[in-house]
Amino acid sequence: MKKVVAVIFGGYSPEYDVSLKSSYSIINAIDRDKYNVVLIGITRQGSWYKYSGDVDDIPSDGWHTKPEFLERAIISPERGGQLLEIGDDGKLLEIVVDVVFPVLHGRYGEDGTIQGLCELAGIPIVGSGAAASALCMDKDRAHKLVSLAGVRVPNSVCFEQVPTDDELCVAIEDFNLPVFVKPVKAGSSFGVSKVESLDRLFEAVRIAFSFDDAVLIEENIEGHEMGCAVFGNTSLTVGRVDEIELSDGFFTYEEKYSTGTSTIHMPARISEDVERKLQETAKVIYKILGCRGYCRIDVFLTKTGQIVFNEANTIPGFTSKSRFPKMIEGVGIAFPELVETLIELSLSN
Repeated sequence: MKKVVAVIFGGYSPEYDVSLKSSYSIINAIDRDKYNVVLIGITRQGSWYKYSGDVDDIPSDGWHTKPEFLERAIISPERGGQLLEIGDDGKLLEIVVDVVFPVLHGRYGEDGTIQGLCELAGIPIVGSGAAASALCMDKDRAHKLVSLAGVRVPNSVCFEQVPTDDELCVAIEDFNLPVFVKPVKAGSSFGVSKVESLDRLFEAVRIAFSFDDAVLIEENIEGHEMGCAVFGNTSLTVGRVDEIELSDGFFTYEEKYSTGTSTIHMPARISEDVERKLQETAKVIYKILGCRGYCRIDVFLTKTGQIVFNEANTIPGFTSKSRFPKMIEGVGIAFPELVETLIELSLSN
């Protein structure tokens, strides 16, 4: 009997649009000869629906505009792996789900919330569990833990409420400009600013606080940003390392999804020895943060060859052209094979 895979897409998150594109690629890559697929869409407002319409309407955000293909649905928190579909007559239809594949970037999807619900219900989930997802989403705590493993992290200061001008000046008096101001728990560079003058610092902090309840001010690391794709539970596979080349500024949301003035080199323009060192460091970070399934580990490589941890993305962008699949493709694993492997990893937990 085929296993039932519930793909969850959309989400109450600024990264809603990215989720639609990633989920579309994953849905099309799942082998229908092996799996039955149930589509669960979450609107921008946070409403859950079982969607039975045309998959091609997902990336354009037209999926929720056709009520004839929508049924209200939720994951039941009771043990047993039940998806509850709510009919127009108010009756509940129980659908047994074998595994959930959340393709929800950012808050309320990548931060342990969906993962916790699935763990409560006893449903295997593709990717990291609630604890690791929450930890990786929290850049401040992730940095602190990774630093204990001997991996360098940027110097930083964290604010859990909006500071006064005086508090801000005191906190960063040992920092050299420029600095990065970023929400502690957000993805896709939302709310991130590169600040090159003190008169812009407070405004950058205010913007970051509009995305989260905690804000990090972080030293600028001179070097290249590198990424390494890692997947597996106990036995880990690493992809080729990629490199982001920027003409100016930093890797903003617009650059990540249009690469207008940036270039992504895959593989990175580094020696085999340096790449191997980066891959081994990525595996150390993956394990110390408790990741499972898959994760993209982002680091900086300084001019002196030091590796500095940046962040861990437990649900990275996942179109066939995204960085994570491309790095895995670099070691000979095609996109459909990667998707199937991730599903099988979750079922083997």
